[in-house]
Amino acid sequence: MLRMGRAEDVDAILDCFTRNRRHWRPWQPSKPRDFYTPAYWRRTLREAAREFRNDRSLRLFLFLKDDPRRAVGMVNLFNPVRGAFQACTLGYALDRREQGKGLMTEALRLLISHAFGPMGFHRIMANVMPGNRRSARVLKSLGFRIEGRARAFLLIAGRWEDHVLTSLVNPGWRAAKKR
Repeated sequence: MLRMGRAEDVDAILDCFTRNRRHWRPWQPSKPRDFYTPAYWRRTLREAAREFRNDRSLRLFLFLKDDPRRAVGMVNLFNPVRGAFQACTLGYALDRREQGKGLMTEALRLLISHAFGPMGFHRIMANVMPGNRRSARVLKSLGFRIEGRARAFLLIAGRWEDHVLTSLVNPGWRAAKKR
């Protein structure tokens, strides 16, 4: 199940991030001091709802169909640029215990369909560190194409890391109706 987080999901989301703290650390930016607290996640979920209403992001969480109270990952569309660009950036993470089962590929297919359909994007960009082969394989399987490499692109775990730049373009793009 893929959906926006709700107030009653705070414990499940916090548990997911806490469970995967070490696993995700090499691939993600450093976290704020209060990141692993319920207060942080209550505030973040309110901000995510506001950002969605204002066309600034779409931040969704993955929950298992057979255990709908257990969060196992997240997918995000952020940094939208409208006008002549009609693009956004994709981010995602999956619980280490759930990898290799096709869950992220399934979730991203749904998200891409929504991004290219109701959200009206023409282009989705995703950046991956060269050593993150599993993530690169997911993007390739979804049709993302490598466009280049950016040196010292993002500050990850306290270090500026190179990233492979990829994108997926909607060949059937049509201007979305006014939001």
